[in-house]
Amino acid sequence: MTLWAIVPVKPLRRGKSRLSAVFSEDERTDLNRYLLENTVRTLKKIPDIEHVLVVSRDPRALAVARDLGARTVQENGQPHLNVALTRATVVAKTYATRGVLILPSDLPLVTEEDIQVMLDRAIDPPVVVLAPDRHRRGTNALLVCPVGLIEYHYGEDSFEKHCALAREKGARVEVCELPSLTLDLDRPEDLVLLEERLDIKID
Repeated sequence: MTLWAIVPVKPLRRGKSRLSAVFSEDERTDLNRYLLENTVRTLKKIPDIEHVLVVSRDPRALAVARDLGARTVQENGQPHLNVALTRATVVAKTYATRGVLILPSDLPLVTEEDIQVMLDRAIDPPVVVLAPDRHRRGTNALLVCPVGLIEYHYGEDSFEKHCALAREKGARVEVCELPSLTLDLDRPEDLVLLEERLDIKID
């Protein structure tokens, strides 16, 4: 199944503000760049993903993405994730792609293998495949087939909202609780979990 992956990215110098007690602004900028690069490189290795599309209001983030061979969309207007994703999806839809994978850039453990598990579950559309966060509240990865089947409702309790929207559309809902997709790096406690999983100490 050929599809597009859409990666939303906050400005590199402003993202991960909740980690300000742990990292300086420069360190957070470097972290955000690393996470973006790691996400794009991982997605580019997957044969079923035809294009990677990065959406951001940050010209620097878009330049990083283009250097890695990704397409880009400049986010304009007031910052709003769901609006930005909808606009990026419209771009993907014009190319007649069969589905879109929404994958934020803050999943430090993301693997090709777990992404492929999601893709393999997306047969016989209409189908929505979701990978929740470790609390089963947020949506850490979302595969929608066909494109534009549901609206995006990222924010509080997005996992349940996306599941409900898919059912309302008569789509099959596939939930994948995958090790590399459950941990999003957002708060200091997430760093502790990352250290435990990798058996390292982050200074």
